[in-house]
Amino acid sequence: MTTTTPALAMPSADGRFETTTVERRDLRADDVSIDIKFAGICHSDIHTVRGEWGDTSYPLTPGHEIAGVVSEVGPEVTKFKVGDRVGVGCMVDSCGECAQCKAGHENFCEKKTVFTYGDTDVDGTTTQGGYSQQVVVTERFVVRIPDGLDLDKAAPLLCAGITLYTPLKRWLDHAGPDAKVAIVGMGGLGHMGVKIASAMGADVTVLSQGLSKEEDGRRFGARDYRATSDAKTFEDLAGTFDVIISTISADLDLPQYLSLLKPFGTFVTVGLPPSPQQLPFGALINGDKTVAGSNIGGIALTQEMLDFCAEHGITAEIETISADQVDEAYDRVVKSDVRYRFVIDTATIGA
Repeated sequence: MTTTTPALAMPSADGRFETTTVERRDLRADDVSIDIKFAGICHSDIHTVRGEWGDTSYPLTPGHEIAGVVSEVGPEVTKFKVGDRVGVGCMVDSCGECAQCKAGHENFCEKKTVFTYGDTDVDGTTTQGGYSQQVVVTERFVVRIPDGLDLDKAAPLLCAGITLYTPLKRWLDHAGPDAKVAIVGMGGLGHMGVKIASAMGADVTVLSQGLSKEEDGRRFGARDYRATSDAKTFEDLAGTFDVIISTISADLDLPQYLSLLKPFGTFVTVGLPPSPQQLPFGALINGDKTVAGSNIGGIALTQEMLDFCAEHGITAEIETISADQVDEAYDRVVKSDVRYRFVIDTATIGA
């Protein structure tokens, strides 16, 4: 049995969003039904619906930055009750039994991680995401949004927040207190990195193509802000950082960035450049440096991130839009014309 809910769906790679309905399953024993209030727009939504990351099954309702309120729970649900403020991120299921799941790394499930949209669910259906008014998710993949966080500003934390929290927690713990951190890029991901790293006690520098967002970067906690378009930046900052987090999905001159690391420093990318990158082994060996990647985080870590953000007053900088503005918002994201995350008011779907 299923129910339907109003949604936005993309009909084709070169189409525009259409108002429709998507099916949601009737509650299983451990399911939580959520009335979605806000859904963030992630650049990966755009890549997916425009067919830039391989085959996409259409029509597709994207969205994996979901914030809402519990409307119903199954009889075996123990963590949530009707009225709770909750979120859903990039995943909606996994086996729960393998070593990775038991270790809290559901995003690396050895059998199958089920992603929030455009994936094959355990029942064989295609998952449909948060650009809708309701979603049904097993309680293991629902997180609690603390009262101190507004739902609209909390929605982007379910992807952008955890994407930056995970590598910062890992590598700042490794680097020790008073670590010097560079955040490459000041977009939807980067601005969260600046806020979180600063709250963790790091000395933060933003490395951005230009200086147009410097005032924002410093307001978010950065102590320095440099333009990567200025060759002098790489001269001035050589050997400065313990950790560099790159948030940009563009080709990089890795030797340049590795030159900014101290010995034993780490360059981490959460951005996915479109083409293979050349890895200069000499630049790694000369300084015992590390190049790493990072991919969201498990459910327990996501809850930890939300609690951390509530404790430190961290939310995303957002522009709230209605359903009829999503196509325009996509174009603006591609042009980097947003400060810093679009969030859809899902009450406007079908209104």
